[in-house]
Amino acid sequence: MSLQRLSKFVRCSENYNLCRYVKSQLEFSPFLRLTVNSKNFSAVQNMSSNQKVLNLDNMNPNIRIMEYAVRGPLLIRATEIENELKKGVEKPFKEVLKANIGDCHAMGQKPITFIRQVLALVSQPELLDDDRYPEDVKERARTILDGCRGGSVGSYTDSPGIEIIRKHVAQYIERRDGIPCDYLNVLLCAGASDGIKSILRLLVADVDGKKPGVLIPIPQYPLYSATLAEFNVQQVGYFLDENKNWGLDVNELERSITEARKHCNPRAIVVINPGNPTGLLLLITYYLIMI
Repeated sequence: MSLQRLSKFVRCSENYNLCRYVKSQLEFSPFLRLTVNSKNFSAVQNMSSNQKVLNLDNMNPNIRIMEYAVRGPLLIRATEIENELKKGVEKPFKEVLKANIGDCHAMGQKPITFIRQVLALVSQPELLDDDRYPEDVKERARTILDGCRGGSVGSYTDSPGIEIIRKHVAQYIERRDGIPCDYLNVLLCAGASDGIKSILRLLVADVDGKKPGVLIPIPQYPLYSATLAEFNVQQVGYFLDENKNWGLDVNELERSITEARKHCNPRAIVVINPGNPTGLLLLITYYLIMI
């Protein structure tokens, strides 16, 4: 359909649903920018069909500067070497062991049977009649399915997550820590990284004309520096003491926060325990000092 005929067709139509359908179904060449609604249609041809809508110069500058070292050049090269080995290229070694992330299963660790079996049953409820699965697995699967709309894990959940699972989490916290835990205060997330980003996102606000800052240990897991760069939050590093098994030095912590207050507003501190990548184990006395 030519641009002229298409414009005439849409102008003649005042039906909102039809116009929505036209807008969603028709595919236009990349050199056209189109706006369609019930009473208006316009088409603008860009001066240059080679102009890119998104490039390094006009993209979000926070994304451009962020780095995630665990999936950076070293991993790319390691993957290339792996592929070379598969093709029979001679190397002074036979395999590549990737230590960039704690991918336990990739290193051969066996998954927890109970979790895998429950996942299988809630994904395919017909297996609830299969004698190969133990009764405690079936009971847990039925409980979860009963807590899902329509009895299906494919249904939408509340934003904080499936209620029955949040109740189980709260019960676990009470048993582990010996303190009350209200499931209404429990939010489920898609892994630790997603939860960390959700918390850091809450802190993104200038206070008294200063951008927010977050203290993170050095060395640190690159998730934090990458996320802070993405959110345009000032990274404030406090250095761990290698001579003390990468221990926390309170004087260094005080130096770091005092220096940071000159140019940002420190709003949070990241404590990684056990330390990643150092393996540091912090005693509760350190938490009390930091508080």
